[in-house]
Amino acid sequence: MVMNTKQERLSRLNSALLNKQQICSSEGVLCAFPSALESPFMIDGVGLVICRQGTFSFVLKQKSFFAKTGDTLFLPKDSLFQVLHASNDVEIVIFIYQTDPIRDIMGNSVVSMNLYSHLATEPCYVWNTGEEEEILKYLILLDNTLKIEKNTFSLYEQKLLLLALTYRLCSIYTRKLIAEKASIGHKHDIFIRLIQLIEQHYTKERGVDFYADKLCLSPKYLSTLSKSICGYTVQELVFKSIIRKSISLLKNTQKNVQEISDFFNFPNASYFGTFFKKQTGMSPQQYRKK
Repeated sequence: MVMNTKQERLSRLNSALLNKQQICSSEGVLCAFPSALESPFMIDGVGLVICRQGTFSFVLKQKSFFAKTGDTLFLPKDSLFQVLHASNDVEIVIFIYQTDPIRDIMGNSVVSMNLYSHLATEPCYVWNTGEEEEILKYLILLDNTLKIEKNTFSLYEQKLLLLALTYRLCSIYTRKLIAEKASIGHKHDIFIRLIQLIEQHYTKERGVDFYADKLCLSPKYLSTLSKSICGYTVQELVFKSIIRKSISLLKNTQKNVQEISDFFNFPNASYFGTFFKKQTGMSPQQYRKK
């Protein structure tokens, strides 16, 4: 089919990037980068470039990098990216997607993915994960959702596939960091444990004292450590988790505000409503109507 030629797919990808579509996919292997990525381009979501053959150099967050056959390039959210040069034999698969549409059903581990990128002194964006073929299976399934007729079921299928892909990327990224734990340092090890604790207890425990006690640290030290690594205090991380789950419950369930308040162990619905409005700028009822 004409529409499946590499040139047509390259053109479609370039158009999707310029129009900031939710999913921008090469729909298979390309032999060149779209022109949009040859100039500084802001990545709105999360991106992947899998190098199947050849080499290419690029700038990411104002630093130069190089990728070769077998490497996967991870593009973090809100990063400035530009391809500088690609070899004549280059073959790449590109997939960039916005995470906002699945944010309401994402867990803390996914949020951590963005935070983990700050853990190393020099964040690693390119490496051979050993899971390139598995990642490509997700991309093939997602490409198929772009071709079928849009309805409630196909859109939800696409959302769940994006969620599954994101979890897989988090898993890969986390394993990479654990493997390099010695170079990450003691503070970053504590931070990873903190994120895991918040994921387990955020519905019941909002105070920094609880998490500091679990980690045998002073509350002040733990919050300072968290702030220095990810830019948020422990309490801010807990609040973000509560709001994210609250939004999911408001959008995807019939639970009323009192039931959601009880879920998070707030004293009453009014207290929860005040907390939600302070964090989001609107009441739970207003958010649900919106």
